[in-house]
Amino acid sequence: MKFAYLILGPFQSDVDHASIHNETAQIIGVRTIEEACTVAKRLQDEGISCIELCGAFTKTGAREVIHATNGEIPVGYVVHDEDQNEIYNKVFSR
Repeated sequence: MKFAYLILGPFQSDVDHASIHNETAQIIGVRTIEEACTVAKRLQDEGISCIELCGAFTKTGAREVIHATNGEIPVGYVVHDEDQNEIYNKVFSR
């Protein structure tokens, strides 16, 4: 199985990426949801089995990536418990 985790932030996907286990697991930084869709489609064409997204994508961004891959591969996104909202907001507002 090939797996990718996309993180959303001040990244450039052509530079900000890494892999382990003979490239069966990858992490790729993307700047926008549109870039994530492009990267996801490329990964799909390369035979990726599953894509996970960081929580910054939200459900809406995840739906866009699912649409970009025609719903043909599993796409999930990370969430946290609501009681963690305050601390998440504090960390990510820096």
